[in-house]
Amino acid sequence: MILLIDAGNTRVKWALVAPDAPLGDWTAHGAASHADMPQLELVWCEAAAMHGVSRVLIANVAGNALRVQVEYVLQRCMPEAPVEWFASLPALAGLTNGYRNPAQLGCDRFAAAIAGHALAPGVAAIVVNCGTATTIDAVTPDGLFLGGMILPGLGLMASSLARNTAQLPQIAQDGKLADGFADNTDDAILSGILAAQSGAIEHACAQHQAAECIISGGAAPYIAPMLKVPYRIVENIVLIGLHAAVRSAG
Repeated sequence: MILLIDAGNTRVKWALVAPDAPLGDWTAHGAASHADMPQLELVWCEAAAMHGVSRVLIANVAGNALRVQVEYVLQRCMPEAPVEWFASLPALAGLTNGYRNPAQLGCDRFAAAIAGHALAPGVAAIVVNCGTATTIDAVTPDGLFLGGMILPGLGLMASSLARNTAQLPQIAQDGKLADGFADNTDDAILSGILAAQSGAIEHACAQHQAAECIISGGAAPYIAPMLKVPYRIVENIVLIGLHAAVRSAG
């Protein structure tokens, strides 16, 4: 079994998978906040004991402190399994990295783009990941990653307004949006940030003439219903990209 880990800015997502399994067909999977690493250690140790882990592949965008934590836990749970830190390359798994400096592309965006091309081969695709930040990336039908956009996620947009604008409240990103124009401040903020997110995605789809819009991440269920373009929600797109990278290497 291979342990795939997506260490994001807010949560650590993981999946245990057989190398030749269909994409996204996990033997086990889960997620935890950074503060819940002790609980995650118990889960990983149990998974390793039950299934065996021959390899670990990690995409980390949360910095060195979390990397050290994850390394410590893995050493305790599965000391014999080699650990590989996923990085953006000029080309991998059928995807060509068109970034001006390929190594500068965030490894989570690279993995998500690999997943997007694997899930929608032969078509122009927009791949959206709605987390702490919202990333919107374009992939051509023949697998060229063109680049993309990065904007604050729902939570960051809402907290920025609450922090920097006098008398505006902090709102929950999962609030219910009223129909039409908002008649109160909380709904006006929520309406504005959802319109900003969905508008950016629609702009990218139009610019790329995308046949597929794949959207993932914790905020996807709130943003996707606002879209006026066809879309599909795919959970754990970074983990799917890691799995596709493993499968391409044989």
